[in-house]
Amino acid sequence: MRNIKLFMMLITILPWVSVPLLPAKVFKRFLPAVLFISFYVTAEGYLAEKKKWWWFPLSVKPNVIGELPLIFGPFFVGSLWILKYTFGKFKLYMLINLVVDAFFTYFTIDWFKKIGYVTLVRLTKFQLSLLFLVKSIALYGFQVVYEKYIYRDPAK
Repeated sequence: MRNIKLFMMLITILPWVSVPLLPAKVFKRFLPAVLFISFYVTAEGYLAEKKKWWWFPLSVKPNVIGELPLIFGPFFVGSLWILKYTFGKFKLYMLINLVVDAFFTYFTIDWFKKIGYVTLVRLTKFQLSLLFLVKSIALYGFQVVYEKYIYRDPAK
């Protein structure tokens, strides 16, 4: 793809177009968990870079991991929407995450490789799926703990 920088900018910005559709209460409720998992995934990205799990041929800037547009674009916003519709329904939450993660792993990764955005190196698609599963559980678990000990619903 010739305009990979434009592509990276679009995948970061376009998901944010849907955020105004989220009620402010929902955004505030799930923001801490989504920030937590986004920083977790960013740290994982630095580890993955060192371990050569995957490779992004170019980065946003030097010393900035190439997956940052994915993390703070579709991953961040998608996590907000998934939590909005599935929190409190763990089986549905896991089903939705499995479907979304499988689509990303088994279809989107191939397309990203084709356009020169990312390629898996020392990680299989199955191992990537397991990483996504761990992140899904961590996100949900964080939200459960947050709601139990910190969050106070203003409606109550």
